[in-house]
Amino acid sequence: MNDVNAQLLLLAIAAPLAAALAIALGLPDRLTRSLAAVAFAVPAGIALWLWSQFPAYAAIPAGHLGFAFYSLHALGLEKMGIHLTLGLNGISLPLFVLAGIVGFAAGLYALQSGAERLRIYLLLLLVMQGGLMGAFASIDIFFFYLFHEVALIPTFIMVGVWGTRSESENRYAAMKMAIYLTVGAMLSLVGLIAIYQKSGVESFDLINLRTVLAGSPMSTSVQKNIFGLLMFGFGVLVSLWPFYTWAPLGYGAAPSSAAMLHAGVLKKFGLYGLIQIALPLLPAGGTAAVVIPLPWLPDLHTTWTGLLAWLALGNVLVIGLVTMAQRDLKQMVAYSSVMHMGYAFLGLASLSVLGAGGVVLLMVGHGLSVALLFLLATSIHHRTQTFDLAEMGGLAQKAPILAAFFTAATLASIGLPGFANFWGELGIFVALWNFSPWVTAAAVAGIVISAIYGLRAAAAVFFGPPTPAFAKVAAAHPPGDLRWSERVPALILLATLLLVGFWPRSLSDPLNQALQTALSRSESEPTQVIVAR
Repeated sequence: MNDVNAQLLLLAIAAPLAAALAIALGLPDRLTRSLAAVAFAVPAGIALWLWSQFPAYAAIPAGHLGFAFYSLHALGLEKMGIHLTLGLNGISLPLFVLAGIVGFAAGLYALQSGAERLRIYLLLLLVMQGGLMGAFASIDIFFFYLFHEVALIPTFIMVGVWGTRSESENRYAAMKMAIYLTVGAMLSLVGLIAIYQKSGVESFDLINLRTVLAGSPMSTSVQKNIFGLLMFGFGVLVSLWPFYTWAPLGYGAAPSSAAMLHAGVLKKFGLYGLIQIALPLLPAGGTAAVVIPLPWLPDLHTTWTGLLAWLALGNVLVIGLVTMAQRDLKQMVAYSSVMHMGYAFLGLASLSVLGAGGVVLLMVGHGLSVALLFLLATSIHHRTQTFDLAEMGGLAQKAPILAAFFTAATLASIGLPGFANFWGELGIFVALWNFSPWVTAAAVAGIVISAIYGLRAAAAVFFGPPTPAFAKVAAAHPPGDLRWSERVPALILLATLLLVGFWPRSLSDPLNQALQTALSRSESEPTQVIVAR
């Protein structure tokens, strides 16, 4: 049975990529939509199936450091220490499920979008989907990085060609994303290659690296230097303050399905890399003393995780206030996505199993809720012909179901109990208190900021009297409620948010087990906290 599930893991990656290839080779138009729908559904179905099967494998003594559905595929690169090695542990399972579900919802929404050149649009989304499934299923660090690049490249094309802003704005957003994300990816790549070179393992296999380095760790100075490369490289990919400006610009211009996949899933790649790779392989790197020269100021003596915590507060507080100032609905959602990444970085800075577990749960909750908000923002635009909050109002009278979905998504984003986001934020705040009560108090203020801009946007769009601008649009084109083609993907995302919100142990139990293994000082001596503060 394990062999069958291992092959399903490979199929989840191959199905969307094979469908993209078939479309590129000239599949008849009448079959393109059907094949794309199946190709988006296959990874989601496999992800849900493997999620249901994972507890049975978690009960078996781990022969691969807790990675279930393990499979190794030789590709002729063995002399370089490269294998296509696939598997899921409790850390990668939630992200693999997230990629499958958000990809399915984004694909369904794309099929009814009426986008120009729909064949190419679907082809690029399928490539993104295949890359995402591969990134979170890869045990080999080389393919972990390669699949990320496969998923990343279509984003630039989709923003530049199908962007929702003016042509010049779309090109500028695509170019800025390309520059920032290329720099972040290159820094990350240098860090990953440094692990390969300095570990002495001569392998990119994460299991081999963790096994060897548990007994023969790299020197503290080497760990410190590599950790800094990965922290800033992955940080740029996640939009760590102040390296965030590409994200709201790109998401504001991106077509809905691309924004759903990138903001909802692909942006989690950097956080996942820090938890799955940097923290286990470089346990001393984040806490070693570093000196940061500052122009015209005394040198800053700190640690990488200490610096990370202060930069993360920039996401929560500075970007939170910027989000409050937005009057464009889609830009507000884009900035809110950047803001909430600050909580995730704060959880990482706590250097604890509880904090890292909260980060993974928050990634799942945030990915689902921000994807839902981008979907609904576009649905609102279709009915109001604007993203300007000042030109809306009273839409709940015409679209009560849309209002209910948007309000639920907003409450989930704020962190209301009952949604997946709540458990992630709770775990992060509890872990962060041991790191610094003052940082925790500042971070909790972000909840108030989120409530202000989220509820204010819901009120501006759906309640109160319609503005003259919206009344004029509604008279010419009476808005209707969500169509079933829009409701189905929204329901998929909302149902998963509630499922994890009411049954968090379906993810937290395997997650805690994997973190105990990955983040312990040694494989034989697990600990709840990596660094006592």
